[in-house]
Amino acid sequence: SNEAFYLPQLPKRVVVVGGGYIAVEFACIFAGYGSKVTLAYRGDLFLRGFDNDVRRFLADQMREVAGVDVRFNTTVPRVEAQDSSGELKSVTLKTGEQGEQQVEEVVKDVDVVMFATGRIPLVEDLGLEKAGVEQGKKREIVVDEWNRSSVPSIFAVGDCTDRVALTPVALAEGHAFADNEFGAKAKADPSQRRTVDYENIATAVFSQPPIGTCGLTQEAAEARYGRDMIDVYMSSFRPLKHTLTGSAEKSLLKLVVHAETDKVLGCHMVEPSAAEVVQLVGVAIKAGVTKAHFDSTIGVHPTSAEELVTMRSKVTKKPSKAN
Repeated sequence: SNEAFYLPQLPKRVVVVGGGYIAVEFACIFAGYGSKVTLAYRGDLFLRGFDNDVRRFLADQMREVAGVDVRFNTTVPRVEAQDSSGELKSVTLKTGEQGEQQVEEVVKDVDVVMFATGRIPLVEDLGLEKAGVEQGKKREIVVDEWNRSSVPSIFAVGDCTDRVALTPVALAEGHAFADNEFGAKAKADPSQRRTVDYENIATAVFSQPPIGTCGLTQEAAEARYGRDMIDVYMSSFRPLKHTLTGSAEKSLLKLVVHAETDKVLGCHMVEPSAAEVVQLVGVAIKAGVTKAHFDSTIGVHPTSAEELVTMRSKVTKKPSKAN
């Protein structure tokens, strides 16, 4: 993705391959600048691990509002130079589920093909094997709760480990490591040593519109506690400001609640301010906020976020199909 920032000019036609943060974000970035964009992902639905309602809603919004040609169950078997200069490419897309009839389509006059299909840790030249450091299938460094590798004197934090690959997580891990190994408090009192809590990490996808999410998805909550123990509250609407702009952009807000304890297990948003809002929602979820706390809070009007404190009707539960 780094190379995308150094393109000499804006590409007119872009094909992005992948279904994670980077693929979705750059598809929206290029489309926002006016490029004609196709996003191809091999699975049924992109952003695996996010709430399924959020994933479906964003796919619709990217198609209808951002103008991205989103293709699921689609692979790219061939990328060929269209002329002798090699500047324009012909990209073959193969669409269809495995075991079923697949259809091939050739997209021509493509300026840029971006494969955002994941990264692996850049550790191959560090001599980890010689040092005896255990690594996973993708070369990630295996560490314990203290970020210590299989070699007691070697520690690792951030994306090169088998933890959550997010910048703020790497910062938290580095801070904890520094405090534990070099901090005055930990040296004076070993009970002051601390680990990073990976539960309920708030995160955002800067798509168009953006996603903000914290806690369990509906699917994860149902798997952990049972479907009958989960209540869902959800609202989808066109923000008031768009009565003036004419935009078809919509917002989605969703709360996942434990039916017995009333504890909010997850909050999921697709909304321009989602990243800002979910950061503070993350604090509330960490503190054990309940649905009753949301209900007793006065909303700020007119905002999209006020929907979080005014949703009262439970959503009829439906089985989830997407992975």
